[in-house]
Amino acid sequence: MDSTTGMNDDALRLKPDLSNWDPEQPETWDSRLAWRTLWITTYTMILAFATWYLVSAIAPRLNDIGYSLSDQELYWLVALPGLAGGLIRLIFMFLPPLLGTRTLVALSALLLLVPLLGWTFVVRDPTIPFWFLMLLSFSAGVGGGSFSGLMASTSYFFPKRLSGTALGLQAGIGNFGIGIVQFLVPWVVGFGLLGTAALTPQSQTDGTLVWLHNGGLVMVPWVLLAAIAGIVFLRRVPVKANFRQQMNIFGLKHTWIMSALYLMSFGAFSGLAAQTGLIIAHVYGGFDNAPNPLAWAWIGPLLGAGIRAACGPLCDRWGGAKFTFIGGAGMTAGTIVTLFFLTPSSVDEFWGFLTGMLLIFFFSGFANAGTFKQMPMIFTKVQAGGTIGWTASIGSFGPFLVGMALSVMSPMVFFIICAVWCGFCTGLAWWYYARPRAEKPS
Repeated sequence: MDSTTGMNDDALRLKPDLSNWDPEQPETWDSRLAWRTLWITTYTMILAFATWYLVSAIAPRLNDIGYSLSDQELYWLVALPGLAGGLIRLIFMFLPPLLGTRTLVALSALLLLVPLLGWTFVVRDPTIPFWFLMLLSFSAGVGGGSFSGLMASTSYFFPKRLSGTALGLQAGIGNFGIGIVQFLVPWVVGFGLLGTAALTPQSQTDGTLVWLHNGGLVMVPWVLLAAIAGIVFLRRVPVKANFRQQMNIFGLKHTWIMSALYLMSFGAFSGLAAQTGLIIAHVYGGFDNAPNPLAWAWIGPLLGAGIRAACGPLCDRWGGAKFTFIGGAGMTAGTIVTLFFLTPSSVDEFWGFLTGMLLIFFFSGFANAGTFKQMPMIFTKVQAGGTIGWTASIGSFGPFLVGMALSVMSPMVFFIICAVWCGFCTGLAWWYYARPRAEKPS
């Protein structure tokens, strides 16, 4: 028996709805249940982000195995999961108080099987029409969409004093899924997975064999494990609100300010994570000894994710607003540095470009952690859950917005716009949250 909470593990297993749960009251909060929920949902989120970015890792290889897709079509395939993720988050943001954590996590995991199994089989047939590839790319957005539900749900389990740590760890470690899939896919497509000999390899145009279907297939058993863990070990806590009650966040000024800040931080992080490889190929691909995009594209996302996770506990100590402001200022500086290396005269300038990009990813971790500490402090419990879901929805349009922007304008113009936007949002963070006597010093 836990003397602090009066609840033991047997009681938690038998009681799916903890009717007296309140994280702000020590006698009605069980830290073991809270942290268990965090780790299972974080594990699920890693897989969700990996699924969301699966297309960005597979698409550059499609023409090598017999497809004949134009650069424009490839941009669309990589960008569409971002559009889908944002739209699906608009649905998932309302689900935590309606479904509860157990059902939400299990459902989120099982839905990942659609794009994972879909891409496992379509890469084996280059006659598949482009519209079907677009549908599968859209389905990958469920990986990004579930973020709004998982993060909002986790916020119900922790007191405000630990919200920065919990949400920073969950989002930061979950974001590792982006770098993991971009690092993992180029490796696992080089050999046949044990037990899948029936799925013969594809042949590249140079005659080399490649097991491109492994990119989706390798994650299937881990997704099934996440669904089972959610059903067996997670519980629902009594935070309930109907659709109308959750809509009141749109009448709050700070909902829109935080949406702008998260579009700056996570929008840039997620968008550039999807498009860095294509930017490298576009800007530096014409030089002799050009850098391999796949060898560098995964570094920034892993860096940003790690910084986000590390900053969570620091935000609890010093406040999220400071980290949001520092992150915005750093991202602005990073975009300006990158601008100087977007019209290179030598491949040697790639190192300056990479430095600027890594600065953007590094400081995005500060801002991402800061915003998710701020929201539980600015809003009530139900409002915070809804606002987290909404702002996450807006931020997840990043891959689509960045992809579409780069398809119609040069990288130089795009980064100028990005620098102006980051500077504007940094000003918002300072005025409303970070300066002395700010309106909401969070």
